[in-house]
Amino acid sequence: MKRTTIFLPEALERDLYVYARRKGKPAASVVREAVAAYIVEDRDRQVLPSFTAAFDSGHTDTAERHDELLFRTLTPHGNDVASARVRAPRTRSAGPQTTDQRRARRPRRKR
Repeated sequence: MKRTTIFLPEALERDLYVYARRKGKPAASVVREAVAAYIVEDRDRQVLPSFTAAFDSGHTDTAERHDELLFRTLTPHGNDVASARVRAPRTRSAGPQTTDQRRARRPRRKR
């Protein structure tokens, strides 16, 4: 068993000690039972995410290809790496950096 520290509001701490005394158990035992019950209840309540089976992709081989679908690498544009052309990363040009310099570089529009 591992020791841990929890912070309780004073009113809840008083209720804990009153409850433990009434049951004839140490407060630590009551806390362990409560935490275990909370975790088991939550685990039983939501085994799968709420969106499971909410959509139909039309694919019949999803279960067999789950590793490929879950762990594939995508390009920044959302394409598979295998099907995308690999391009060199873009670098910033050494052009004007300030707003005034960018405005000066643009040609004026005729009115």
